[in-house]
Amino acid sequence: MLSMLNASSTALYVWLTILGVLVIAIAVFVGVVPINVWIRAMVSGAHISALRLIGMKLRHIEVGMLVDCFINAKKAGVQLTIDDLETHYMAGGNVERVVDALITAHGAKIELSVETAKAIDLANRDILAAVKQSVNPVVITTPEISAVAKDGIELRVKARVTVQSNINKLIGGAGEDTIIARVGEGIVTTVGSAETHEAVLENPDLISKTVLDKGLDSGTAFNILSIDIADIDVGRNIGAKLQAERAEADMQIAQAKAEERRAMAIAAEQEMRAKTQEMRANLLNAESEVPKAISTAFSNGQIGVLDYYKMQNILADTNMRNSLSGGERRKRNTTDKD
Repeated sequence: MLSMLNASSTALYVWLTILGVLVIAIAVFVGVVPINVWIRAMVSGAHISALRLIGMKLRHIEVGMLVDCFINAKKAGVQLTIDDLETHYMAGGNVERVVDALITAHGAKIELSVETAKAIDLANRDILAAVKQSVNPVVITTPEISAVAKDGIELRVKARVTVQSNINKLIGGAGEDTIIARVGEGIVTTVGSAETHEAVLENPDLISKTVLDKGLDSGTAFNILSIDIADIDVGRNIGAKLQAERAEADMQIAQAKAEERRAMAIAAEQEMRAKTQEMRANLLNAESEVPKAISTAFSNGQIGVLDYYKMQNILADTNMRNSLSGGERRKRNTTDKD
């Protein structure tokens, strides 16, 4: 009887031990495994093992957010694995944005692979906005662009550019600023090649056709669908302004040259006056030497008294002729004035 009691107490102890171990195991399982997330994944048809959830939790991953994204992708029919989402999260990507972009692309029947979406997101490009722009094109309004036709009249043009995202060129492709710059360049070229500004005003679609033919979306992350001219205003007469400025510049150049010639004439006149004064001084010096030369000639017997008187007569005759010619000149001038 005693042995039976001992056996039953031993069996009870074993069962109690097993029950305790089970309780501890269940407690540890509930504490480690996010039960609500695990159950939600199971009932949603996106099965994830408990060990996988434990590993994600140990790697400090937002398990609830990642599992919800995985469930949404599966429900939308997007083919991806939990590994894709986990690796993208660990790489620093935005898992929610990538999944939303994949769901939108799948619904719009746009070809977008999981790897491409992840690469675009890691390149700091908004993959969700790009997919939405592929479905619904956006309009880019250019600032007012100034262009001058051949007749010199300025035109101020505003354009609206309808673009669609090119998902395959989001990585490495140029953005909206490049599109605006190229459209502006095309507008300036088109208006500048027009003979008159009236021709552009009569056919504004000429700008759109010319700009579209240039293939401005090459190398960008967009496809240009259309370019519409929103507004054209007539500006200044640039040609007339340039001609006026050119005429003013020519006048200033002519004035500078005239001033240069006047300065040279003044310098030449002053030089001639200096030479004249020098000649007069030399003449006075020479005349002052004449009496000395005559005196020396008398002393040396080179001339006589008769020679001297003959010379005086010649000088008197010369002075008389000069005085007569001067009087006639004055009389002629007086007659001309009358």
